[in-house]
Amino acid sequence: MYELDEPKYLYILAVIPLLVLLFLFNLWWKRKKQREFGNPELVRKLSAQSSVFKPALKLAVVALGLAGVILALVNPKIGTRTETVKREGVDIVFAIDVSKSMLAEDVAPSRLDKAKQIVSQIINSLGTDRIGIIGYAGSAYPVLPITTDYSVAKMFLQNMNTDMVSSQGTAISDALELASTYFDDPQTSKLVILVSDGEDHGEGSEEAAAEAQKKGIKLITVGVGTEKGGPIPIKVNGRIQEYKKDQQGETVITKLYPDALKTIAQRTKGGYVYGGTTKEVSEYVKKALDNIEKKEFESKEVALYESQFQWFLGSAFLLLFLDVFMLDRKTSWITRLNLFNEKE
Repeated sequence: MYELDEPKYLYILAVIPLLVLLFLFNLWWKRKKQREFGNPELVRKLSAQSSVFKPALKLAVVALGLAGVILALVNPKIGTRTETVKREGVDIVFAIDVSKSMLAEDVAPSRLDKAKQIVSQIINSLGTDRIGIIGYAGSAYPVLPITTDYSVAKMFLQNMNTDMVSSQGTAISDALELASTYFDDPQTSKLVILVSDGEDHGEGSEEAAAEAQKKGIKLITVGVGTEKGGPIPIKVNGRIQEYKKDQQGETVITKLYPDALKTIAQRTKGGYVYGGTTKEVSEYVKKALDNIEKKEFESKEVALYESQFQWFLGSAFLLLFLDVFMLDRKTSWITRLNLFNEKE
């Protein structure tokens, strides 16, 4: 078994045929000029020490040396043995509030953007855990199924917005019920990280949290926003046109409700953390994960490849070193052997 670490460098091998063509053209040009200079037989006698074979040999040595350098850059790897690799971790589902109240800018740049920053930072701190993402407002919506591909997860995360769920509200119960369907392995530890302002959290959230606890799901809630609150901007092309108003024409002020988030977290023996500082939330989640038992969720055999570039690089340096001391004239001891009966 083998693999190429950097196969893109193989394209450089195209230089070698160009060198051969250049050599042949130069050889043709020299012979053409020799014929113009005088009688070919006389010219050959005047340059008796000039070797016909040596230039071709030097070209072959240089070409092989260059090929060795290129193959060293490609870094072929040979699989010498296989090893069973076990992956342990926690299944984590991020449930992110995408209701209109998350557009409030009482925390910069907005509650929703702050929620994305928090989740992204948590993902950056993870190791071998599997993650999934849910968006919810008046209902819950699956964004990304459980996966270990963190780069794809962050891409889906950044595309989340308040228009992805048409019904408004904060249906935490729906989010928890949907999250429970993400956990496809009953043996792994389960964690839901719910990011919300807790406003208008709907009925049945405590019961849903209690049901999640029965299924072995732990819940961490992250509060974004301020208890003082702020208005909900209505933007057109990124510019604020007005603020959301109620039926009486008064500007709606949306606030953070930490008590509601703390209550449902306690139902699963989880915890609540204020999302004012992204770093503090990340550290809080990291400590929580350290206290959760890691269980094996994947085990597979992989081939261990060892780099072989040093052999190609060493051979290339040796060939190029020999080329420096290889002259174009005939080698005297080979001439004395008269292998081709050249002596008259």
